[in-house]
Amino acid sequence: MAFIKEKGPGLLVCLIIAAVATALSGLSLGSFSLEIIGAPVFAILFGMIITMIKPDFASADNMKHGVKFSSKKILQWAVIILGFSLNLSTIVKVGSQSLPVIVSTIATSLIVAYVMMKVLKMDSKASILIGVGSSICGGSAIAATAPVIDADDETIAQSISVIFLFNVIAALVFPYIGYAIGFGSEGFAIFAGTAVNDTSSVTATAATAEGIYGVEGILSAAVTVKLTRTLAIIPITLVLALIRTSKAKKAGGEECSNFSFKKIFPWFILYFIAASITTTVVGLLPASGFAATYFASFVPAMKWLAKFFIAMAMCAIGLNTNLIKLIKNGAKPIAMGFCCWVFISLVSILVQHMTGIFYTNIM
Repeated sequence: MAFIKEKGPGLLVCLIIAAVATALSGLSLGSFSLEIIGAPVFAILFGMIITMIKPDFASADNMKHGVKFSSKKILQWAVIILGFSLNLSTIVKVGSQSLPVIVSTIATSLIVAYVMMKVLKMDSKASILIGVGSSICGGSAIAATAPVIDADDETIAQSISVIFLFNVIAALVFPYIGYAIGFGSEGFAIFAGTAVNDTSSVTATAATAEGIYGVEGILSAAVTVKLTRTLAIIPITLVLALIRTSKAKKAGGEECSNFSFKKIFPWFILYFIAASITTTVVGLLPASGFAATYFASFVPAMKWLAKFFIAMAMCAIGLNTNLIKLIKNGAKPIAMGFCCWVFISLVSILVQHMTGIFYTNIM
């Protein structure tokens, strides 16, 4: 009862806005599907607009606890639930071919983000989020990484905005560029799965490509590659936690005495792993009865719920973000996001050429 009284109003606002954002993302304007933009982006924009109109909205006594809960705990729950969409055995079978491309693009993005951080003299937390979001899986990776590095809401909002910008561009132009430069259908699926950041944008990109190539299977292959990338959340978050702990120990003093690896360890990642193991084990059962129901109903429901929770969290983050300040400070993050995006795309193409995947077609 105390939970509802304290956090209920803020949670309800985030829930309503997430519902509106989710409904909007399912609409189309002519041939343009708003799914490319996605519910999380709509939600964060709505939150920022509300705050611009009423600056103290999220800080009000009846709102602040629920809004904070949404931006922290709901965000972690979203990552955990996302684990149910990962069948590790399928990823090993289908995603293994794309592994050299995935590893190369992730390493490239992180290196480019680090170099750009030094060149542009950017905030390290924003740089990490943009680098991780570009290389792994957009909003989901940012959601998993943010609590580990203790990023504030404005930094998260800025990173999500940058990822969103290049997601939309990729979804609109990549299918035509890929076909024009001679990608095979399977090669393009791997390209889409490694060079596009967010799942919804990967889906939109691959679906458009199926129409251009006139073949089916690009979508399912691209999404599998994308889900394989998602697994990189695990080592990235653990390494960042270790780095942060090491820095705190070197700093010494009171900060060190009040800090420990246990405090910042991303425990929700263990539940994420458990969820993916659950789906993997069910996938080994006979493809009927419980297993059939699990994959036909439960897994799609969990995918939807994860997206909805991310939208709720993004709304809360938007409510704590100054839109005017975000726009004024946006040039450097956009430059970093652009460089990560370009280098990831080029490395994906290069590695596919080197490994002979570039011209392969789906059989």
